[in-house]
This record gives sequence, C-alpha cells and structure tokens, in this order.
Amino acid sequence: MDDTQTNQRAARAGGRAARRALRSVRDIAMLPTLVRGIPTTEVLTPEQVQVIDGASMDILENIGVQFRDPIALEDWRRAGATVQGERVILDRGLVRELIRTIPAEFEYTARNPLNNVRLGGRNTIFVPMTGAPFIRDLDDVRRNPTIADLQMLHKLAHMSPGLHSTAHHIVEPMDLPVSHRHLHITYSSMKHSDKMFMGMTTSPKNAEDVMDMCSILFGAEFMETHPVTTGNCNANSPLVWDETMLGGLRAFIRRNQPVLISPFIMGGANTPSSVPAAVAQLNAEALSALAYTQVVRKGAPAIYGHYLSTVSMRSGAPMAGTPEISLMNFMIGQMARHYGVPWRTSSHLGGAKTFDAQAGYESAATMSAVLHAGANYIWHSAGWNEAGMHCSVAKFVVDAEQVAMAHKMARGPDWTDFDGALAAVKDIGPGGHYLGHPHTQEHFQSAFFMPELFDNNSIEQWIAEGSKEITQRALEFARRLLADYEEPALDAGVNEALLDYIARREREIPAEDALNQTF
Repeated sequence: MDDTQTNQRAARAGGRAARRALRSVRDIAMLPTLVRGIPTTEVLTPEQVQVIDGASMDILENIGVQFRDPIALEDWRRAGATVQGERVILDRGLVRELIRTIPAEFEYTARNPLNNVRLGGRNTIFVPMTGAPFIRDLDDVRRNPTIADLQMLHKLAHMSPGLHSTAHHIVEPMDLPVSHRHLHITYSSMKHSDKMFMGMTTSPKNAEDVMDMCSILFGAEFMETHPVTTGNCNANSPLVWDETMLGGLRAFIRRNQPVLISPFIMGGANTPSSVPAAVAQLNAEALSALAYTQVVRKGAPAIYGHYLSTVSMRSGAPMAGTPEISLMNFMIGQMARHYGVPWRTSSHLGGAKTFDAQAGYESAATMSAVLHAGANYIWHSAGWNEAGMHCSVAKFVVDAEQVAMAHKMARGPDWTDFDGALAAVKDIGPGGHYLGHPHTQEHFQSAFFMPELFDNNSIEQWIAEGSKEITQRALEFARRLLADYEEPALDAGVNEALLDYIARREREIPAEDALNQTF
C-alpha cells in the first residue's frame, strides 16, 4: 500500500478530525512542469503571421540592428552578415538558418533531480519576479531590501509548490556593495533551495562568475550537455543590443546555458503606437539576438523573450494589465511557435502601490493572457507590484498560490476517475448528497482546488476570526511558511568551495568598482 492509500484510509477511519489533521500537513513538493492541456489563443491568421514575419525580416535587411560590441560585430562579419559601423544588416536566409538550430525543447537540471523541469512545446514553468529595488516586508513596510530579505524570499519560493525556480535577485540586497552582489545572490539561490535558479548577466564578468559558481555546484563537464540556469539579455529598444548584455549572453551560451532574449518594450515610447507594428519591431529585435546565440554556439538553447508594457500618454509611466499587452502576448506566442523556439513572458504584473484590488485585477489579466497564449517560461510570477519597483511579501505568497491554481486549470480536465465518479451518481440518486460517499472521501483533496489565502467563509465567521483582509492573512501565512522552512542539504565540500570562490572574488573585485557596474 502506498502513502496516499494509507492517508486516505486513515482519513476515512478517523472521521472529520483525522481529515482535518491530514489537511494541516503542509506539502511543499514542487508541482511538475505544467503540460498545458488547454488550447492556445491565436489571434493571427496564418497570413498575418507571414505579414509579421515579412515586416520583421524587412527591418533586419533594410534598417538593421545595432550591436554595440566589437566582439559581436566581428562574429557577425565571420558569419556572413553585412556590418556597417555598429549596424548589422541581416539577410533573412541567414537568420532563418541560424534560428533553426535552437532546440525546440530542453530540460533544466536542478540541484534536486526531482525538481528538474522541461521547457518548450506545451511545457510551462513559473518563475518569481526579480529586480525590485524596494520590498514591502513582513510588516507591509516599504523599505530598502537586504541580503536577509532576499534569502527570505528564496526560502518562500522554495516552499511554494507552484514556483519552479527561485529566480535570482528578487530584490536588490542594498546592504552589499554593488560589485559583490551577484556572488551572494547566486549563492543564496543555490543554498536556500534545490530548485532551478537564474543567473546574473549584469556584466560580462558577473556572468562569468555565475558560470564558475555553477561549475562548482554541477561540474563544468556536466554543464556542457545540461542546462542548469538561465540568463537574461535585454535589448535597448528600438533595435539596439549593447556590450554589457552581449557579453553576458556569450558567457552563458559558450557554456551551453540558455538566455532569455528580451526586447524591453514600452509600447508607444520605444515602439510605434500600433500593436502589430510593435510586435514586428520586437520580433526583429528578438530574431537578431536569437540568431547571434547560434553564431556563438550552434545548437545552444535560447529562449525568445520580451518584457511588455504600454505607456500612459498622461504621465509617461508604464502600464500593466492593458488589453494591448494581452494581444501582444497572443501574437508573440504565435510567432515563437512559427519559428519553433521556446518563449518567455511575464505574469502577475501590476502598477498598484499596495496589494489592493488594482494589483489583483492587473495580475489576473496578465496571468490569464499568458496561459492562453501558450507561454513556456513565465517570469515575474510572484511578488511584482508598483511596476516592479517593489516586491510585496504578501503578494508574493498569494501570487504563488494563484500560480498553483493556474497550473491545475491549464492542465485541463482530469478524466482519470470519470467512471468511478459516475458510479457515485447511481449510488446517491435523486435528492441525495455526496459528502459522505467513498468516492468523495478519496478524492476531496484533489478534485477541487481549495485556496488557503482566499476567505470563503461566512461573514459571521470572518468577523469572529478578526475580520482579516488578504494582506494580513498573507503575511501571517508567510510567517508560518518561514517557521516551517527546512534548508535542503548542500554537500559540505561544495558549500565550502562556493564560499571560498566568493571570498576570492571579493578580494579581487574592489567594492569601489560598484560605480562601474551596469545594472
């Protein structure tokens, strides 16, 4: 008899009290890669896909893209592109030939093999937010974050079944020198969770440090054939890739580690004020750098990415949750599938200043759109608020639960117990109820998602329990999670080698170099 059967029998034998005790046992096992069972939304006809593709190729052939990096320019010359100063003119045949060698699917290896995930095709993973210069902490106070705050968030990501990664700098640890932060951020990701994590590409040398630390954890030879982390490279839209991002790209791709190729779109500000034209420009930018990954190392994994926002013409501020962002996600998903490459997007984005109704509406709009768009790598899935200026601990844990709910919805209907459930209809007949039926007792935990953080009780019970709104409930929940946290064991020799590496690099990188680092 397996553990599930034992628990089910114990619950039936012990009645309501035993079932309540069973429900109180926290299961933090990571959900597997989401294999989407719902159809994708395709807003482009096949002819319109060709129109976007043709417009993007025209941009690459007739306008070109600036690669502000002498190494990349020389690489492009050798690959057969036309280089005019810093501008690279790319023939569509060359672009198509290069992106054809990007793997359509691949697997990430985590420190714990049970947490390996697959990317591409119908496979989707969820990754927390990164890059917040402020935190709304366990007391809901907005302040500068510390390395302890980052470690706390990595622990919460580890304890959240719906999150497949700890990302990297969920918040910026402001108590550390800028030039040393990437070392401690990477170490925290490695030590406080055994899930997949992201690696910093904030400078070429920082990216090399991350690769060296991954070599200590996984082995350099292993990394040659196994993706273990992810970098991110943002374009300076419109149509510019800079030396910092390209250097980080090369550091990862040379070691066969995937990068997210992410044009940074602010619709109406750095793109035309047209959804199709904005997508055509973004597509050209993404294709140019995706092709470059294959110039650096043919066959290396790479991910078509982007960051999407539209700009308020009232204030110039970026907006989230707008209908145009959803439409762009649908369109970009179709373009990525057209080229046969995995793609990244963002979810749970919002501009709200607190964890309020606006935050919920904006987050729900983006999550729904990206799931139906068929995204593979869903970044910023937990904690994002105030246009990314802060990570809210309360929102982080609620977002993480929403991700688990989305995971279940997007798998599609579960037919495994259909016949048994229909048999219960015959047993109960007209006018009865199913609460005490054996089928209900065996399936009540898995049949319908029961959120912990949403209150569905009566108004009387809610008042009796303190009239707690979602932020208070979420912060109390986060404290309970942290109280239950157990650090996943890390080999002592590996841990010592990582700490020795950090200490050596801190001696070699003066803290004063902080002013020379690019973020």
